[in-house]
Amino acid sequence: MLHVMTENEMYDVVVIGGGVAGLSGAMALGRSKRRVLVIDAGEPRNAPSDHAHNYLGREGINPLELVEIGRGEVASYGVELASAHVTEVTASDGSFTVATAEGEPVPARRVLVTGGVVDELPAIPGLAERWGRDVLHCPYCHGWEVRDQAIAVLATMPMSAHHGLLFRQLSDDVVMVVVDGVELPAEEVEKLEAIGVRLVHGTPSEVVVEDDALVGLRLADGSLIERQALVVASQPHVRAKFLAPLGVTPEPFEMGGAVYGSVLAVSPTGATSVPGLYAAGNATDISMTLMASAAHGMRVGAFINAELAGADAVAAVAARRELVG
Repeated sequence: MLHVMTENEMYDVVVIGGGVAGLSGAMALGRSKRRVLVIDAGEPRNAPSDHAHNYLGREGINPLELVEIGRGEVASYGVELASAHVTEVTASDGSFTVATAEGEPVPARRVLVTGGVVDELPAIPGLAERWGRDVLHCPYCHGWEVRDQAIAVLATMPMSAHHGLLFRQLSDDVVMVVVDGVELPAEEVEKLEAIGVRLVHGTPSEVVVEDDALVGLRLADGSLIERQALVVASQPHVRAKFLAPLGVTPEPFEMGGAVYGSVLAVSPTGATSVPGLYAAGNATDISMTLMASAAHGMRVGAFINAELAGADAVAAVAARRELVG
């Protein structure tokens, strides 16, 4: 439930998104005695996964449990938490108003956006239902769990060859399914063949599952590639329509001339093109793992606190000068 603000009350920072990036930013700000509100819609990107990995000190933890622990920790520093869907962010006279579908608009001096990332997957029947279980994308997040298994890597773009190299490190039985219409660079094909990755060409028609276990990938010609795990590159996109009143829209994230998703453009401090509006985590860089997102959120939170401290000092100097004439 959103806090009802009295006249002239204002949060120092409203954080939009309550994942590890948002909570880490809120932690840095809360420990600096800033008044902070975290607004979260309860739709985490990693909800399909049972375990989170490469998160030092919490290896293998359920990602939803990790967030609950974080919520308790930031609350101990006075950070307020609200479950709501942000619909609009507007700016006026150097401050912001954050509107939600569930309550009254919330005023804030600064806004930190850390949520709203969703994964766009290839339209293959049965694939989305296995996402985060035995349909994977990140060797560092899930690779160890499928080590030494029969793995198929779905090449939907030229850069998919990179996945083949990384998952071959984890298993001797890797098949690269090159989707019709996709041409892998010749030098990448040579590398894959040299390390023992078998290439198959075709159009996937469905992910085959029996008794809630992955059987494999069926191609349009009727053949079945029996596999225990499938690897596919998603296209993460940041949903940020609520920033439209500020003139901020997601930008394509490109590598090697291919578009891999969309992000919010930020400076090294996390600042966007709108003064006072910041962003952190996967909303700004789709390659960030969970720990990297948490670290980025904390770093940007610290930058916001420093910027607020500077603004407060400038205001104090102006007030003092006015007093002394």
